[in-house]
Amino acid sequence: MCVTCGCSDDGESKITNLEVSETEHNHHHTHTHTLADGTVITHSHSHDTHTEASQIHAKIHGTTISLEQDILAKNNLIAAQNRGWFKGRNILALNLMSSPGAGKTTLLTRTINDLKHQLSISVIEGDQETTNDAQKIQETGCKVIQINTGTGCHLDASMIDRGLQQLNPPLNSVVMIENVGNLVCPALFDLGEFAKVVILSVTEGEDKPIKYPHMFRASDIMILTKIDLLPYVEFDVQKCIKYAKQVNPKVQIFQISATTGAGLDNWYKWLTEKFANLSTGATHF
Repeated sequence: MCVTCGCSDDGESKITNLEVSETEHNHHHTHTHTLADGTVITHSHSHDTHTEASQIHAKIHGTTISLEQDILAKNNLIAAQNRGWFKGRNILALNLMSSPGAGKTTLLTRTINDLKHQLSISVIEGDQETTNDAQKIQETGCKVIQINTGTGCHLDASMIDRGLQQLNPPLNSVVMIENVGNLVCPALFDLGEFAKVVILSVTEGEDKPIKYPHMFRASDIMILTKIDLLPYVEFDVQKCIKYAKQVNPKVQIFQISATTGAGLDNWYKWLTEKFANLSTGATHF
């Protein structure tokens, strides 16, 4: 097992379609290493290629990193295919990332319920285990697919490709990808999304952008959630915004409460405008 991210050789991802109760298992196992210089290397193997995988494993731990570019290039190639798939169907895909408990699912369900008459929204739900969050999403009436990563700590482009085959979102719609709760690894993997959205709650501490800079640097949007709790927690909003801008001067920030509805109008305006711009090709920030 990798001590850095927790992904292990024997992890198995599975995709569950809640509408038909079908589960697809992925028997190709992924293994991720982070070397001393910060380089991330991921490789996959199946049971019948375990010997070859062991040889690869040994080479990696011998600091031979020649596979790094090939592995990351494979993910990026599939991500590019996903991006083309989204574009060809006029689908706005967003990758929602956060630490566990930041409020991704609560924000998603509120957004879906509030915009269901304006936007067609489908969801790919990522968790290590259970379909709990997917069931909450399904209660809104939208289409949802659950991807369980087992011991994996992030979604990758291949998982999204397989998930989309099950989800089959309609043309001219929005796909929300709720990534596994983790402020590190999800930022490293391009899924083919239009934008990465990092969600940070006021219960986590205002220094998260500088403690996990790659996540906030990779994100186009930062949503500060649970602002209704500000009177009850020690959280300096302006310092948090300063840290986020320090890491990523171009990041766009929304302050919201999915419970009270505060600030949601600005988030909804951004979302509906970006979707409307798809048909004109004006999808840049």
